[in-house]
Amino acid sequence: MSDGEVETVPLAHKAEAALVRAALAIFRALPPATASRLGGGVAKAIGPLIPVSKVADRNLQMAMPELDAAARKKIVAQVWENLGSTVAELAQIGQLHETMSGPGYHVTGWDEHVAPALAKGGPSLILTGHIGNWEIIPPAAYARGLDLGFMYRAASNSLVNDIILKLREANFGRKVYMFPKGSTGARQAYAHMARGQSLGLLMDQKLDNGIAVPFFGRPAMTGPALASFALKFKCPVFPVRALREGPARLHVIYEAPMTLPDSGDKERDVLTMTTDMNNILERWIRETPGAWLWLHRRWPKKAS
Repeated sequence: MSDGEVETVPLAHKAEAALVRAALAIFRALPPATASRLGGGVAKAIGPLIPVSKVADRNLQMAMPELDAAARKKIVAQVWENLGSTVAELAQIGQLHETMSGPGYHVTGWDEHVAPALAKGGPSLILTGHIGNWEIIPPAAYARGLDLGFMYRAASNSLVNDIILKLREANFGRKVYMFPKGSTGARQAYAHMARGQSLGLLMDQKLDNGIAVPFFGRPAMTGPALASFALKFKCPVFPVRALREGPARLHVIYEAPMTLPDSGDKERDVLTMTTDMNNILERWIRETPGAWLWLHRRWPKKAS
């Protein structure tokens, strides 16, 4: 776009943004658990009827062929219910605090795995995916003193993307370091880590210019950024997921830092670590398949 040229926003994008604002206003007006139930219920009722659910069913057939049609249908409904609850909770995620009961979240693994590593100083990495409510991971980290930035994939609708970014900052009550995927975002994320800060990456989406790494036994184009950053800074990588225990009730689980390969061959080490990363994600998904966002086109269309 040239200087002085005004961007024309498609009418459909404006309508979508208006719908998102209205939904968020409703969710913000409700108690967190009520909003979560409402968002999950609506999504569970409507989502399976949307064509993208066929992508989820196909993914399940490829990744978990032992499941029959009824089992896959049940998982797809759970996917939509979790997604609807996650969106509803995002509307007021600033109200979800660490607590042993009721709306909010509780944390396990921090004292054993994270605190000792962070005490040594320097940057760190968070490995996670679109499992449960991934949106709670940054505020849960902030609450424990971890200044966590995140790489993200921008929404195709720029208006909706702007709504989401502003909503995160408003709810968290602070500047949120968000780096868009791509070369510019990668440079910003690198500089963030070079300053000794921590970075989270959602590593379960297809990246066309990534590397082919096994995922559920099939080659999947996977971003090498996490492995490249980890090997460059020789920093701890904490696998983290946020499982849903109920409406607006979440469990943030930190696992032991990943082992960093050191063969002397950088390309080989990146492949090894990225493979280990996919193995962790696969383990999580197999444990709670309905918590993962199967709606992504994770494998090539021609995969069979």
